Amino acid sequence: MSVASTTERARGPAIQVRGLEKSYKELRVLRGVDLEVARGSIVALLGSNGAGKTTLVRILATLLRADAGTARVEGFDVATQAAEVRGAISLTGQFAAVDEILTGRENLVLVARLRHLKDPGAIADDLLRRFSLTEAGGRRAATYSGGMRRRLDIAMSLIGSPPVVFLDEPTTGLDPEARIEVWQAVRQLAEGGTTVLLTTQYLEEAEQLADRIAILHQGRIIVDGTLAELRQLLPPAKAEYVERQPSLEEIFFAVVGGAGAGRDER
Repeated sequence: MSVASTTERARGPAIQVRGLEKSYKELRVLRGVDLEVARGSIVALLGSNGAGKTTLVRILATLLRADAGTARVEGFDVATQAAEVRGAISLTGQFAAVDEILTGRENLVLVARLRHLKDPGAIADDLLRRFSLTEAGGRRAATYSGGMRRRLDIAMSLIGSPPVVFLDEPTTGLDPEARIEVWQAVRQLAEGGTTVLLTTQYLEEAEQLADRIAILHQGRIIVDGTLAELRQLLPPAKAEYVERQPSLEEIFFAVVGGAGAGRDER
């Protein structure tokens, strides 16, 4: 591999999607998705059930093949360089994939050993510290709260220092306190330079975490920008006694027209 190609990858976006399409028989899930994610940023992908969020993430993670279009992660083509893509990413699904019989530390050590990394114990201890789980590290994961399990799951996904992390609805089913714990963990990822693509149905989550927000509706990205840019899509706030900026919830429903998807997410 040439120095030029390596440099080009380092300068380009972490994720680049062009014209991506995917259908399940007669059901067109993705209808020409375009998306770019800058390195070290958090991008929230918003959409109703059935909008295609999980399908897009599965294609980017090389778990599913697109019917048309291209997608690159860390400069690698997801269709022709799947092994290189897998070496550059980590995927955390909607439910924590921890082994409840093992302790938190043992979960981390196991993954580090499976990845053939040196000094798995030191790696585990460092991640326990980063995610505020040191005191709970010797306890079985079955005793963890929902927020603690999810933080452990995210910590496990960071073993090997992947530059890109996909978080597919990481706070599904969590209570408000646990959600805040996960938000703090996601912020730590970005602060460390990790690129995060976050899918969520929680508008407040996107508002709190994302550098940019993309709205996926009926198989296409219909809006992509910062929260400030999205607010410009609505009429200016009218000042009577107190000027109030439109919430992300108001922006979302104004953009998609309040229409529900009416189909289960794939």
